[in-house]
Amino acid sequence: MNTPLITKQGYEELKSELDELWRVERREVTQKVSWAAGQGDRSENADYQYNKKRLREIDRRIRYLKRRLENLKVVEHRAEQIGKVFFGAWVGVENDQGEKLRFRIAGYDEIFKHPDYISIDSPMARALLKKEVGDWAEIQIDSEPVRWRITDIEYA
Repeated sequence: MNTPLITKQGYEELKSELDELWRVERREVTQKVSWAAGQGDRSENADYQYNKKRLREIDRRIRYLKRRLENLKVVEHRAEQIGKVFFGAWVGVENDQGEKLRFRIAGYDEIFKHPDYISIDSPMARALLKKEVGDWAEIQIDSEPVRWRITDIEYA
């Protein structure tokens, strides 16, 4: 289940993607489909086939983005969050073996475009919520507990 939260930056990125798809890419592909349809036999016309498929993909993504943007809740940073891990925080952690990670806790829709983001629904994020620098969090990985110590918390 995806928690319907998103950072302000993530919301703006999704709105920008929707705008680009609707105003630019869909228009261009529609013109290509019209041109290719005018070339004759559509069953053997690769331009027509490809662009018709691409148009369906664009329309599917537009419908998804419109629905998703209506249901998402933008979470903005508040001053009382400073010093603790909450949604939108950049968190630095280190495990017992000295391995270090740094990531941002964000919404499901943001993690695919940013390799250093993790979902608020992930076990790591859930274990870190409300903790402070120096606190330890234990996460089960393949039935083995792994301990991570919070080394840094930042809000953009």
